Amino acid sequence: MMFRSVFLVLVGAVVVGAQFPRECVTPDGLRSLQCCPSPPGLDDDPCGSSSGRGQCVAVVVDARPHGPQYPHDGRDDRERWPLRYFNRACQCNGNFSGYNCGRCKHGWTGPNCDQRVNIVRRNVMQLSADEKRAFVNALDQAKRTVHPDLVIATRRYEEIFGPDGNTVQFENITIYNYFVWSHYFSVSKTFLGAGQASFGGVDFSHEGPGFVTWHRFHLLQLERDMQDMLQDPSFALPYWNFAIGGSTCDICTDDLMGARSSFDINALSPNSIFSQWGVICESVEDYDTLGTICNSTETTPIRRNPAGNVNRPMVQRLPEPQDVADCLQVGTFDTPPYYSTSSESFRNTVEGYSAPQGNYDPVVRSLHNLAHLFLNGTGGQTHLSPNDPIFVLLHTYTDAIFDEWLRRHGSESPVYPEENAPIGHNRGYNMVPFWPPVTNAEMFVTAPENLGYSYEAEWPSQAFTTTEIITMAIVVALMVVGVIFAATTCAVRARSSKMEGHQPLLGDQYQRYDDNKSQSVV
Repeated sequence: MMFRSVFLVLVGAVVVGAQFPRECVTPDGLRSLQCCPSPPGLDDDPCGSSSGRGQCVAVVVDARPHGPQYPHDGRDDRERWPLRYFNRACQCNGNFSGYNCGRCKHGWTGPNCDQRVNIVRRNVMQLSADEKRAFVNALDQAKRTVHPDLVIATRRYEEIFGPDGNTVQFENITIYNYFVWSHYFSVSKTFLGAGQASFGGVDFSHEGPGFVTWHRFHLLQLERDMQDMLQDPSFALPYWNFAIGGSTCDICTDDLMGARSSFDINALSPNSIFSQWGVICESVEDYDTLGTICNSTETTPIRRNPAGNVNRPMVQRLPEPQDVADCLQVGTFDTPPYYSTSSESFRNTVEGYSAPQGNYDPVVRSLHNLAHLFLNGTGGQTHLSPNDPIFVLLHTYTDAIFDEWLRRHGSESPVYPEENAPIGHNRGYNMVPFWPPVTNAEMFVTAPENLGYSYEAEWPSQAFTTTEIITMAIVVALMVVGVIFAATTCAVRARSSKMEGHQPLLGDQYQRYDDNKSQSVV
């Protein structure tokens, strides 16, 4: 029986592509299962071990049970990530980081990574005209610049060495398209074999506790890649405050993310640089039926029609400021079953499967989900959404809400589930498909103190409850009574004093005081 189980795992394991450092995906590197390159300038020194930067160690993976949503254990290469591809990687010391320990952790800089650095993410609507132009141009440059380190697989693992067994099937991809591809990879279905329907009930970056931590690292990686591309360590991704209510997309202008075309309500204005962008990872039917993998081929233009979904009136308006205030009041990070059906869960609320007050409602779409659906196009489809660059701004604001929640409620480990979350979402799971391995726990921290960035944001105040209003009214009434009592006491004493030595003036003075004295009635 044991042999039969092992045999099924070996021949039945169905895989999807992955991304890794270019220097690790040689035939020998893949067969060795080891990816421990030397840092720049240090030849034949894996992970910079001789200089104390790091060491090559066995990869630690999460072995705790996952939830029942995924019933196909052993059929997807993203399980126990990244052991299908590599089981040894660099473990960096101190503030060093990177796949070769050749750079600094987020929030640190300098030759020895011992100098603090902090950047500030700002509201994109508050940027100057020059700052907006620079941001848009930087995104476009990232769309056209080949990633300097990473490549993506173009075949499943069983075909990764090519027809001759020695030609690895990886290709280059641009910085921004890698950002899109990694999101697609995390949500793609589990291919179960030719002639079988792929399993879609798996998602390594949504519908679970890892939603906020996965997207946080996703943004950090893009931000770091763009800093390197621009050679500007101060570059920061801005955010879009989508909780403004109404049916107007305030960032959908040609100086920012692209206005609506005058010729096609579902297209971007030709005056926007983003109208020239092509979408990747669009051939979902082929991926699911043939077991093929999204590559870097660009196809159709971005589609967007904000507030244009007439069949779903509830998604024709953006979230309200009060929705954010209510969400921040939900005190528990996540609740069983740690899924899109969780109630009284901050994570499920900010993701948008619960009402802003935290109660689960299968009909409701709020906050993050509502903002995506409001865009009504490329940005409203999970596997395609990062193709629309609004995705970046939408998720930086979602991350800002998450960071504010951590600041208010704390980030102690007991609040993040260790086990029984959907696959990929346990606290210790290595987030798919990032390399080097990074766990959900590493991103479950306040950003200013631990990740080197903060948000310049003002948060909507929470409306008073009926109980709070009654309590405040009682306090005010008691204060008024106290003032009346003090004033009456003073008046009586003054009257006694005046009666003793100033009798001729008493009648006139007392009358005016009495005319104004209505406190007892109040």
